[in-house]
Formats: sequence, structure tokens, C-alpha cells
Amino acid sequence: MDTINIKRKELENIYGKISPFEFKNALIDLATKPIQKSTRTLLDAGRGNPNWLAATPREAFFTFGHFAIEESRSSWNMGPLTGLPRKSDITTRFNCYLANHSEMPGVNLLKDIVDYGVSKLGFNSDDFIYELTDAILGDNYPFPDRMLVHIEKLVKEYLVQEMKYDTTKGGDFNVFAVEGATAAMCYIFDSLIANNLLLKGDKIAIMTPIFTPYLEIPHLPRYEFEVEYIVADEKDKNGKHTWQYSDTELEKLSDKDIKALFLVNPSNPPSVAISPKSTSKLVDIVTNANPDLMIISDDVYGTFVHGFKSLMAEIPYNTLGSYSYSKYFGVTGWRLGTIALHEKNVFDKLISQLPYSIRKRTNKRYSDMNTNPSNVPFIDRIVADSRQVALNHTAGLSTPQQVQMAFFSAFALIDDKNYYKNLTIDICNHRQKLLFNSLGLDLDKNSNSAAYYTQFDLLEWAEYNHGKAFSDYLESSYKPVDILFDLAEESSIVLLSGGGFAGPEWSIRISLANLYDEAYSEIGICLKKVLDSYFKKWTEEFDL
Repeated sequence: MDTINIKRKELENIYGKISPFEFKNALIDLATKPIQKSTRTLLDAGRGNPNWLAATPREAFFTFGHFAIEESRSSWNMGPLTGLPRKSDITTRFNCYLANHSEMPGVNLLKDIVDYGVSKLGFNSDDFIYELTDAILGDNYPFPDRMLVHIEKLVKEYLVQEMKYDTTKGGDFNVFAVEGATAAMCYIFDSLIANNLLLKGDKIAIMTPIFTPYLEIPHLPRYEFEVEYIVADEKDKNGKHTWQYSDTELEKLSDKDIKALFLVNPSNPPSVAISPKSTSKLVDIVTNANPDLMIISDDVYGTFVHGFKSLMAEIPYNTLGSYSYSKYFGVTGWRLGTIALHEKNVFDKLISQLPYSIRKRTNKRYSDMNTNPSNVPFIDRIVADSRQVALNHTAGLSTPQQVQMAFFSAFALIDDKNYYKNLTIDICNHRQKLLFNSLGLDLDKNSNSAAYYTQFDLLEWAEYNHGKAFSDYLESSYKPVDILFDLAEESSIVLLSGGGFAGPEWSIRISLANLYDEAYSEIGICLKKVLDSYFKKWTEEFDL
């Protein structure tokens, strides 16, 4: 048996048994073999990392870093060793720096950021500039540990603007700056367990399809949750997936045994926001059937849908919001994310209602933080738990990261014409159109689509192009891994299986963010070529 056939057998054996991201690495290994013998380029459309970045806030960051070093050197200068910045009259020195370095990149944004903080948010300019200066130098532990004061206010404004967090409906909310949505997931799961809000073996719900760690974490030995899947089962009149949830699926959440609901909104990989109809149904269920339901909503793709509204806006009392800057601003390497929770929330209520013996044990966990640990709110418990409580005094996201987060937030707030936002949305939608055109498919207009990914159902394509009989043949005679294998081997194209995200078994995920435009036409052409080859085999096998 030759090497390729051995590799194919290995892939068939592990398909569906490991994470689709781990399986993708095996496909990349296969896809790069032919490249070594040709000029072909690897097209990895399995990655969610965008191939753009927000340049202007980065320019402002690095230029401001230069100002901060000058401030440090002005207080104490021994060559390579300098002192700490001084707050007194720092606004005057900052304005002089801007005037003397007008040619530096990002200077205009720096001026606008400070002006926004002072005029819109009522900041004292010395306090604001000093916080940013000290933070970008990273010369002190984060304090407050949850988030720096002025930066949190900027980030809150950004979340209100982009995620529509609603302080009128839900009251004020607090933000914990974290190392991306990945860290947010880990911290949230751990704190739910640490505070006995979830116990090993408890029943939770997950809205699917979904990012695979949300499927994998609940089954780890530490958690072993019973999982109820809320499936995006709706189809349109033509039998195509809409990636919305029927009332029947949502009504599963009426079960009071379900303690928590986890979702990604807009979804990953379908990349579709929950419709207003489904949101209204969710609100009704929580209000009337399961009022103590804890909702954890990961809204990382929300900025790619015009008018997006997080469940933090619709069900603020029950919802903990998670957000990452990684996709919108092209900062996966920076690790910038947030956990947000309204001050009045179901999590704190449920902690206060725990049986006395459990509450006493839980309070002991936080007794070194506060003489009255029962008063420590859940979001501050998440902060402490992120450093095993004992290291709470050194918790928090690094201060230079917080400055970059602030600059991204302010950049979006100042862009009142949404120029940057429209650029990113247009890029994704254009690539989706190129892909569908090359596949010979109509692209339905969908106001809920983020178009960051597309989840493409191979059986739907087969039936649409060649009829139900061919679709049935494809499903009964082959496996989705065969298509993925052929794409990798013949065209050096790597896609992910949608089944690994708890989507339809015959669906595939294509990232529309990480390759240049022309690649999506090529992917569509090559995918269609592979599928057409299966159609040819069918016609020959049955002499059609």
C-alpha cells in the first residue's frame, strides 16, 4: 500500500474521534506533500484568523509608547535605566509631544482618544493620560485587578455601541479584561464550579452548531455535565439550513433542570446571529419558565452583523457576556477579550441562595479577599479564581494589553461613520459571494449573517445540482472525510468538517476571513470539481 493510501486510512480512522482542529493539522500535512513537487499554494480555509488588521490603533499604540518612554526618562535618566512617569502636568507635556511629533503615525488618533475621554466621558486629562502612560510601560501590577478605571469606561462604551449592552434595561455592568475569549471560557467554567453554581453531573444546554471547545469542555472529568443540545434545525422552503432554532428546540430550555445555557452568537461555524423571533422566544422562556437560567453568550462575531444585539441587551439579568477583539481588529496574537456582567444578575442571586453549609464553604474560599466574603460579587470571584484566589493581588490582564484594548475601543467609538466596520463586513460578504458563484449557487440575502464563515452542506449541493438520487448515493457510498481528503490531496485545500461542531455530518466549514479574495473562487472551483467527479462515478456505476 503506497504512502498516500496509508495516510488516507489513518485519516479515516481518526475522523470524528478528535477535534476538527486537530484533524485539520493532519490534513495540512497531507496537503503540503504535493506542494513540495509543484508550485501550488496551500489554501488553509480552516483557520479563523483574519488576514487583515486595524493599523491605525496600532500606530497610535506604538507612538504613545514612545511618549511614555520620554516621560519615564524625564523623571530619572541613567541611560538604560529610567524612572517612573509623573502625573503632574502630564497633559501639557503630552500636547507638546503631539505638536513636536506631528509626523509620527497615529498622532491624530491619540489626540482624538484623549479628547473623547475628556469631552464625552468626563475624564480628568491628567488622570487619563497618566493611567495610559503608566499602563503602556507595564511598570505596575494591574490595579484595580479586574480592569484599569479609565480603560474600563472606554471599553464599556465600546460594548454598549457594538454589542448593544443595555444599561437602561439591565443597569450598570462591570468588565473583566481577559486574555481573549479562550481565557474567558476557562475562567467562566472554573468559577461556575468553584461557586457551586454548577455541580459535576449537572444539566446544561448548548446551542449548536458551536465552536468545538464548548462541546468538549463539559465532558472533561472535572465537569461531566449532562448536555442538552439546542439544535439550529430550521430550514427554508427550499430545504436549505437557515441556522435558526425552531420553537420546539428552544422550548427544551423550559426544563428547570437545565441550569446554564452556552452559546456563540453569531454562531460558529454557520456565522448567523439568532433572529429576533428566536430571541423573543428565549426571553419568554426565561421570563416565564426558567427564570434562574444562567446564560453565557460568546459574542465575538457580533461586529460583523449590522445592528447586532447581544443577549446581554435582551436578557441582561440572566446573561454573562464574553467578547474578543481578535477577529474584528485582527489581534488573535494580542489575546484581548472581556467578560461582562450586570451588577444585578442571577449569578449573584443564586450564590446568595445556596444552602448555608455550601455557602459557608464557598465564602471561606474568598475570605482572604474580604472580611465579609459573601459580599464579593461573582465577577470579582471570577477574577480571583483566575489566579487560584491566593494570587488575586497579582490578577488581571497585563496593562500594555489593556492600553491596546482601549485604543481599539476608542478607534471604533470615534469612527462615527463606521468606515472600518463597513470595510470588514464588505470583505467577508464579497468573499462569500465569490465562493458561492464559483460553486454555482445562489446566495440568499440574510440580515443575520456575519459571513465570517460559511457552513456548506454537501448533500444540499448534491441534491440542488443533481437530484435526490445522487445525494442519497453520495451519503450511502462515501463519508465527508473523502471529500476533505480529495481536496487536500488534489488541490492542497484544507477545510474543516462541520460535523465536528455538532452541525450536519455532511457540512463543511469554510473561513471567509483568512485568505485573499481570489482564493475563495479557487476553493469553490476545486470543491465543485471534486463533487462533480463523484457525480461522474455515480453515472458510470449505474450506467445513467
